[in-house]
Amino acid sequence: MNRTIRNIAASLLLGAGLATLAAPALAALPADFDAKLAARPEADRARDAARKPKESVQELGLQEGMTVVDVAAGGGWFTRVLSAAVGPKGKVLAQFGQGGLRNNNGQAQRDMAKELGNVEPVFDAVNTIAPNSADAAVTAMNLHDVYNRSEEAGLAFIKDIYNVLKPGGVAAIIDHAGNAGADNQALHRMPAAAAKALIEKAGFQIVKESKVLANPKDDHTKAIRDAELNRATDQFFFVVRKPK
Repeated sequence: MNRTIRNIAASLLLGAGLATLAAPALAALPADFDAKLAARPEADRARDAARKPKESVQELGLQEGMTVVDVAAGGGWFTRVLSAAVGPKGKVLAQFGQGGLRNNNGQAQRDMAKELGNVEPVFDAVNTIAPNSADAAVTAMNLHDVYNRSEEAGLAFIKDIYNVLKPGGVAAIIDHAGNAGADNQALHRMPAAAAKALIEKAGFQIVKESKVLANPKDDHTKAIRDAELNRATDQFFFVVRKPK
């Protein structure tokens, strides 16, 4: 084998090795993850086709034992998924905010946390959680509401997520995609480009823009609860990392 052939062979091997290193690995989820997903309330499972819980936590790279913040946890759909993903050795901080106290002082959220065992409800703002304390965070279908009030509020929302993460920590920023120039406040959407700008301005590195929740049949002109969509909106999904 002459030197030229040897050099070509070495380059091919190096390229293959780099491609392997660059390929995202599936998350090391607990063995009972699927069983726990199946045991969730029927109302949660009815939304799985549009929200793809297992694929979503794998895209983020969640693993057993992590501490994860569910930012603006709402009804707890993601809280239950994250609880299953991190297992009994992990922890989920379900940030409901003070709005979670409106109904019977947050009793439903407290009951859910007790049932799941590895969830701590947080009835305050994200910035009350200790900075640099979480391995990961998720916020889904929330950024548009904040951003549509003002760009400054949207940036502050992303910065709070940035601050709660450890250096090297990751986050999923998921929302209903909208068209630039549309009445996205009425539609409950926002353009992916606007979210990307906020993410980068807050200091995050964008690891990837996943297409796992994409729906090309949604042209972004209908309200998110339109009967034709049946909740299956086209959703942008940014996986971002706080630099080390």
